[in-house]
Amino acid sequence: MTLLKEVAAVLIGMFFGDARLTLALLLLIAVSAALIELSGLDPLVGGTVLALGCPVLLIANVRRQKHPIAAAIRSAA
Repeated sequence: MTLLKEVAAVLIGMFFGDARLTLALLLLIAVSAALIELSGLDPLVGGTVLALGCPVLLIANVRRQKHPIAAAIRSAA
């Protein structure tokens, strides 16, 4: 049981570790759900929004995280 608690704590920590990414993903999911439920679009459209939006968010997050490291390396040199 302790192992399950530790795994759950790590997973929750990973999900909430980057608040900006977490909020962006939740917003993307909400937009996708709203497109399907409120506007009556085909669920395939909502799936496409998720399929294209998730990689865009991940790439943007990696680029945002990369810039402070590059600036620190330049200032140290």
